Amino acid sequence: MDRTLNRLSGSSHIALIDHDIAHISRVMRVALHGDLGGPILPVAYWRNRLYQLLDSGNLSHPQLCAIDSLLLQLAQFEAEPQPAWGTMLPAAASLPPFAPPHSSNAGNPA
Repeated sequence: MDRTLNRLSGSSHIALIDHDIAHISRVMRVALHGDLGGPILPVAYWRNRLYQLLDSGNLSHPQLCAIDSLLLQLAQFEAEPQPAWGTMLPAAASLPPFAPPHSSNAGNPA
């Protein structure tokens, strides 16, 4: 059986790039913030994905702008101090002091 590589047509290639950019836009920030264990996927993973898109060639101006914006978001995320999960205060220590729900003259309307 003869196998030949199928190349994407121009419009299919553009649609695939648009789909990848939209996907990364939706999930990157959520994956970076992660959960109590830290990021689900690191900055290096997302930067690599974006550089692969840049290397694919023949990107439109809006695609280049979207990828640039995502790269700037990564740089901003790296510049922000990340929470040190091991040094967080217990939940009770961060609560305001207890205040009784009723004042002493609650039964006497003014």
